[in-house]
Amino acid sequence: MSGPPSTGARRLTRRDLLTSGVGLAGTTALVAATQAAFPGGAFAQAASPEISKVVLGYIALTDAAPLIVAKEKGFFDKVGLGEAVVTKQASWGATRDNIVLGSEANGIDGAHILTPMPYLISTGKVTQNNVPAPIYILSRLNYDSQGISVSNEYKDTGAGLDSSPLKEAFAKKQAAGKEVKVAMTFPGGTHDLWLRYWLAAGGIDPDKDVSTIVVPPPQMVANMKVGNMDAFCVGDPWNEQLVNQGIGFTACTTGEIWARHPEKVLGVRAAFVDKYPKATKALLMAVMQAQQWCDKRENKKELATILGKRQWFNVPVADVLGRLEGDINYGNGRVAKGTGLGMKFWAGGVSYPYKSHDAWFVAEDIRWGKFEPTTDIDRLVDKVNREDLWREAAKSLGVAEADIPKSTSRGKETFFDGKVFDPKDPSAYLKSLAIKRVA
Repeated sequence: MSGPPSTGARRLTRRDLLTSGVGLAGTTALVAATQAAFPGGAFAQAASPEISKVVLGYIALTDAAPLIVAKEKGFFDKVGLGEAVVTKQASWGATRDNIVLGSEANGIDGAHILTPMPYLISTGKVTQNNVPAPIYILSRLNYDSQGISVSNEYKDTGAGLDSSPLKEAFAKKQAAGKEVKVAMTFPGGTHDLWLRYWLAAGGIDPDKDVSTIVVPPPQMVANMKVGNMDAFCVGDPWNEQLVNQGIGFTACTTGEIWARHPEKVLGVRAAFVDKYPKATKALLMAVMQAQQWCDKRENKKELATILGKRQWFNVPVADVLGRLEGDINYGNGRVAKGTGLGMKFWAGGVSYPYKSHDAWFVAEDIRWGKFEPTTDIDRLVDKVNREDLWREAAKSLGVAEADIPKSTSRGKETFFDGKVFDPKDPSAYLKSLAIKRVA
């Protein structure tokens, strides 16, 4: 596979070619030379998007790295999106509101976003007055590296990947007249689903045995520090920061719940994609190149340094780097090096948005009452997931055929508790679950 183009090369424009006076033969030679300077065909396919500006939102989480790196390392510039804006969002609720507005109404065109959110927004489940706002999923941004963290109050329970030791501790606290609160980042979003899956697998009903609250990712650590919650699920760097500040411990990472699980996506307003197909392809190509850069081990320290900057996360590099590389200090005496649980951005099909993965998220939201039991999962996924656009962009970028999945399904998925999700039969999966809100 061709790597990203050199950041030092200048992007030649169509005007450069037309005004150079080199003639047809000379122009052909010049194009060939230019393509050599831009591996992957970025020049040939994305030099002339309809517009040069796209406004993208992000939350301060390590998995926003592809958008931030595309901006910092000039990948947007190289595909003709020189005016691309990557702007911080206060919460997932703010991301939802701004993507519904669109940049023409001072919102955003797309975002680093939780995988289920484009489905919840497109169907109007989480929008004002339940008005649908069509959003397309264009690519996956990462796998793994979220965490479930617990207050030091429960360190002696032995809670870990098995949450069951917390059942008695939570019940005892409630019997004493105190509320047990667990936090996630958005109802029906990935962190909500990881937390619910983990609790339910240990016999704890997330709707009956605890109170579930919503807290924006950057505010998780501060809220646990003052005792506002007993456990939370969020992406890094906040689990690592919690441990580094001695406030709590990591019970498990989400990669331990489901190995190589999908997490965030690049979600873009359908209206933008339909109006600006060339800009959409350029956007995808820039993000893919950034994902390739982020995935290289030799770039991890620089990546952590970039993310730690004040304008992005404003956190110590140490809060980002360890788990980015797969080194995990759980904070309860357990330290694991080279776990393979670090965040993944490209190798092994990470960027490709498998429809089978989206089907699991929709099924889980059916499980917890976010979608009706009669929801046609395949039809909904086909409407929102635009893996076809990913394939087009990948081919234009020169991604090797071997790195472009042949199927829209990764097949059956097995979870840590032995449950199996077969995308061909979601109802069988739902029937196998003991704790749920659907029959």
